[in-house]
Amino acid sequence: MHLATGFFLLVFSVMVNAEGLQSQLTPGGILVGQAAPGSRIVYDNQEVRVAKDGRFILGFGRDAELKQSYTEHFASGELKTFYLTLKPREYDIQRLTGIARKYVSPDERVLSRIRREAEQVREARVPDTDQEDFFNGFGWPVKGRISGVYGSQRVYNGKPGRPHYGLDIAVPTGTPVAAPADGVVQLVDSDLYYSGGTIIIDHGHGIFSSFLHLSKVSVKGGAAIKRGQIIGEVGATGRVTGAHLDWRYNWFDKRLDPALLTLGDQ
Repeated sequence: MHLATGFFLLVFSVMVNAEGLQSQLTPGGILVGQAAPGSRIVYDNQEVRVAKDGRFILGFGRDAELKQSYTEHFASGELKTFYLTLKPREYDIQRLTGIARKYVSPDERVLSRIRREAEQVREARVPDTDQEDFFNGFGWPVKGRISGVYGSQRVYNGKPGRPHYGLDIAVPTGTPVAAPADGVVQLVDSDLYYSGGTIIIDHGHGIFSSFLHLSKVSVKGGAAIKRGQIIGEVGATGRVTGAHLDWRYNWFDKRLDPALLTLGDQ
């Protein structure tokens, strides 16, 4: 068995369809890679699903290390390690003081519910299916004013709050929400503590989209849906101060920036 170490993967990223999903080598972004026929891809000690045409996805979380690498195991037995350098980014950090404790930490009586729902959401993002339609790219579920961005964070009384992992789009309650790509509904719940009406869709290869604070859900768990299909309506459910869609993406447990995955402007 031979070991070769190598070059930036940008060399072959141009092989990806220019009209489809594109690599965004930055925290919150993805790599759309291309493997040789019969190869296996290993990233972070885990084997990654490879499509029949050799394409694969790697996702980078909000605070991902800027130096990344993965290994391609060729059918011949040769190994080659590819190195990536992510472009750093800055996030909007707001520091607030004098905030009453009840607004920073949930009451003990609701913590068990929060933990139970968090596990429910985590399990919805475990499947690794072979759907591939998302390689064609994602559309916008709604169009409107961007009121919150990925990665932003508030520091309450000196204690960092949980970063915001979605893209908030401020539109009126009742605005229809369209599926951004084909997929299968993994989770539907009309009343989660934080996110209220919530839908999670599996697009394959560990890519999941989430839609939070919905006033209405129009699909059922397990349903196969098509790009552009109406899946629900915008609302102000859960812990929010006004109507908007909180739209999120994951690559398994890595939280991605919807703005980096979406084709075209609003």
